[in-house]
Amino acid sequence: MSGARLLDAVHHDGSEIFVEPGERALGDVVRVRIRVPLERPVRSVHLRSVVDGEPRLVAARLDSADEHERWYAADLELRNPVTSYRFLLDEPDGYRWLNGLGLHAREVTDAADFRLTVHGSAPAWAREAVVYQVFPDRFARSGAVRPAPDWAEPAEWDDEPRAVGRTGTQLYGGDLAGIEEHLDHLQRLGVDVLYLTPFFPSRSNHRYDATTFDHVDPLLGGDEALASLSRAVHARGMRIMGDLTTNHTGVGHEWFLAAQADRAGTEASFYHWTTTEPGYASWLGHRSLPTLDHTEPALAARLVEGPGSVVHRWLDEPYRLDGWRIDVANMTGRYGEVDVTRAVARAIRATMHDVRPDALLVSEHFHDATADLQGDGWHANMNYAGFARPVWGWLTPAGTSALAPGLPVPAARRDAAAMVQTMREVISAVPWSVAGNQWNLLGSHDTPRIATTVGGAELVEVGLGLLMTYPGTPMIFAGDELGATGSTGEHGRVTMPWEAPERWDRRTFDACRALIEVRRASRALREGGLRWAVVEPDAVVFLREVRDERVLVAVSRAPWDGAALPAHLAPTGTAEVLHGPALGVRPDGLHVPGDGPAVGIWRLA
Repeated sequence: MSGARLLDAVHHDGSEIFVEPGERALGDVVRVRIRVPLERPVRSVHLRSVVDGEPRLVAARLDSADEHERWYAADLELRNPVTSYRFLLDEPDGYRWLNGLGLHAREVTDAADFRLTVHGSAPAWAREAVVYQVFPDRFARSGAVRPAPDWAEPAEWDDEPRAVGRTGTQLYGGDLAGIEEHLDHLQRLGVDVLYLTPFFPSRSNHRYDATTFDHVDPLLGGDEALASLSRAVHARGMRIMGDLTTNHTGVGHEWFLAAQADRAGTEASFYHWTTTEPGYASWLGHRSLPTLDHTEPALAARLVEGPGSVVHRWLDEPYRLDGWRIDVANMTGRYGEVDVTRAVARAIRATMHDVRPDALLVSEHFHDATADLQGDGWHANMNYAGFARPVWGWLTPAGTSALAPGLPVPAARRDAAAMVQTMREVISAVPWSVAGNQWNLLGSHDTPRIATTVGGAELVEVGLGLLMTYPGTPMIFAGDELGATGSTGEHGRVTMPWEAPERWDRRTFDACRALIEVRRASRALREGGLRWAVVEPDAVVFLREVRDERVLVAVSRAPWDGAALPAHLAPTGTAEVLHGPALGVRPDGLHVPGDGPAVGIWRLA
């Protein structure tokens, strides 16, 4: 679609230009605004909200106008914890609705309405952050020598991880002291949040099958190693987050062993028991991961609620974690007719707030998480559905034989319109306070490496360009910045090549670092709204805007025809190059170059 047609559309999003910023409370009245191009023949605008389940319409007033656009404003009363709203436009050829998916000359459901929530948003630091995920066994070894446990198959640091089979038994020996020794790398890259996959003792290298939540795995250095790493991270002005399995424990967990020994004991109530083999529910049928029963108050007290809980303990001294990523959050508290997931999320968040009011709570949810992201529980989600999956589809090479992640069929190459449509569907289904804090990612320890998915450094840089400019918090899996490869999640859990710098992809590292610096230098890229300007099969162009800054982003997977945008978007008549080629700024408009694959970022005003 041409830039002219897209930018001629009316627009609203939840950013500060359109919605008064600040935390909300029940009873507040919030001014919301809508942008209408001057040439659009709109006779009136109304705000439609849903109050106590009943739609309500109020007239919007003309707030301001110039030679290019008119702004209408209306007052939105927050009578309910989450208030949904959209706009009604009266035009000569009929009325239209504006919601999060755009303008519609038809009746629409409430599913894509804009949303405001009175529940507090994520801590302010989260929106500023760039997150770096570390799988401890594969990041770095310290000099400590520890005997391998009976379940492990010791591996040499340069051994290739298995893609299938006994992937969880390969032990490479990375530890927390090794991570601490390489914090310079994180700072050189520009990241400021270290997210660790689980550090609890277990019988696997991934440690999602904990045997206790009371201690750090001795193979990683034990409790003091985590306390030391946390001190070192905080001394550098960075933050550290942990990974907690609230859906299940390991079959060797002390709670499960106690439950098996005494089916009348307290711990027996922590699990879902069945009359079929093996006698208990487990995650996706894996016997090693028995499922927890979150309807049991004694489990809540032990795991998620109050000062004595696991959630609380590791946020307190001396570990001082800055938040939790919750593994399998989509299944936590869900089993058959039981569904207490959102109650569990609220309990975890309340406990975290009591000990660390600025702690961050992020869920793992591999598909559509929007129903669980209405602002009262998880602050945000690992945004596979609304970022990773659509970006993978756009950057996947044509004719690939690789399987789509998580699917039994080959990956499919999509055009940019498909990518953007999916992104819009997901971002429209959650409050903006959630959308702006989603953990966007190109890959994780559970997916193929992005370099393998797209087939080369040029397209990795394109993905990084989107990652650093799209609304939300960027997350990088350790090694992606060096061009790491891997065909599956397990195969992609490669070690960092500290002693083999020739294996570093310097182009990818330099691009990643440069794009992080661009994001750091732009409030619009961290906090701004989102307006799509161009959506062509091989390229997208969009605006990120706050009150005092407008940034234009163009990302292409191949050469394309370029685009012309209205000159008034750059009112000073200049465009500052933040990354990539120059932008043509002429009296007849802004001329976006058709280079590709390429990333261009320009500050317009």
